[in-house]
Amino acid sequence: MSTTIQLTAKRRDTVGKGASRRLRRMQDEVPGIVYGGGEPPLNVTFAHKDLVKAQQHEGFYSQILTLDLEGKPQKVLLKDLQRHPVKSVVMHIDFQRITGKETLHLNVPLHFINEDKAPALKEGAIISHLMKDIEVITSPANLPEYIEVDLGNLGLDESVHLSDVKLPKGVTSVALSHGLEHDHPVASAHRPRAALELEVEAEEVVEGSEESQEAAEGEPEAPAEGE
Repeated sequence: MSTTIQLTAKRRDTVGKGASRRLRRMQDEVPGIVYGGGEPPLNVTFAHKDLVKAQQHEGFYSQILTLDLEGKPQKVLLKDLQRHPVKSVVMHIDFQRITGKETLHLNVPLHFINEDKAPALKEGAIISHLMKDIEVITSPANLPEYIEVDLGNLGLDESVHLSDVKLPKGVTSVALSHGLEHDHPVASAHRPRAALELEVEAEEVVEGSEESQEAAEGEPEAPAEGE
C-alpha cells in the first residue's frame, strides 16, 4: 500500500536571490514554485524541516504528492530539487501540478524480491543490483509506487535484463521503447573475483600435473646396466 505524502505550502510575494536568502536564513524556509495544470506559476515556501522529513520516503521522488496550499489541496509531482553543494540543506524546489490527464516520464524505484532463493547463491555467487530505478512512461492513474524484480531463478553467470522485468499495466520502459539494443541488465550473479582466481589456479595446477604425467609416460625406458 502506498504512503500518502502531504506537504504544506504558503504563498510568497517576494522573489529574487536576496529574498530567498532571507527565507532560508531567518525563517528556515525553502522557496519553491508550483506550475502546470493550466494555471499560472505560483511562488511558494515550505518549512525546511517538513522537506527533510518528506525526503525520508522513497516515494517523495517518484510519487504524486498532496500539496496543501492554504487549505486547498493539489496533486503535484516533484520536478526539481536543488541542494547546497556542501551542507545538507534544500535550497529550492519545484513541483508540477497533476490533473490526471498527463503522460508522465519519470524514474520508478526497483524492489528486488526472492533474492535469497536464487540458485546462484548456492554456487557461491554475489548478486549485484545494477539499477536502482528505471525510467517509465505512464499515466497518473497507472503510476506504480515501485516495480518488483524477481531474482528467484537467477543462476550463476546470468543476468536479469529490462525485458525480463514484468511491468504493471499501462507502464512502458523508456529504454526498451528505443529498441532491444537498450535492453540493459538490471541485476547479475557472478562469483567473487578471489574465488575465480583460486579456481583458475587450481585448473592450472591440474593441467600442469597432467602434462607432466603425459611427458613422463612418453619417455623411453633407460637401458639396464650391461646391455
